[in-house]
Amino acid sequence: MLQSLLPVYYVQLSPAEVSVLNVKSNVRVRDLPEVALSPGATPSVLAVGRAARQAAAQSGGSWANPFGHPRSLVSDFVLAEAVLKHFVIQAAPAGWKRLMTPSPRMVIHPLGDPEGGYTQVEIRALRELGVATGAAHATVWQGRPLTREELQSGAFPAEGRVLL
Repeated sequence: MLQSLLPVYYVQLSPAEVSVLNVKSNVRVRDLPEVALSPGATPSVLAVGRAARQAAAQSGGSWANPFGHPRSLVSDFVLAEAVLKHFVIQAAPAGWKRLMTPSPRMVIHPLGDPEGGYTQVEIRALRELGVATGAAHATVWQGRPLTREELQSGAFPAEGRVLL
């Protein structure tokens, strides 16, 4: 019952794009899953998304895609967390960080169907990404894209499966 009152974010992940939908406000953020890092021994995040490559070039830093490894969906957990946090904040209501708001539910949907399926390590990493981003509860979904009604109700269709 109380779960239905929490904000819901629907995250679709692939090496080519990250999409975050705030189900309540219908605000969707779509961008490249890239992050620019400053040069030096302790790099910091300079930019995320389409601006990452340009920021890296201008600063002499580097850029990375934490979802772009050929054998695993998450190649760098810390950078993946930075990318996901950036997009969740963009999809959040104005003043979200300043007001006391409940932690959201998050449905993470890795796109694609890797040969042999996702490993337990990948599934757990995706769930942990959701929690690290601030979700009270994170679910990993594999199947067709979910509708807003399915996301709001938490009723997942039979044509897919909840991985964790």
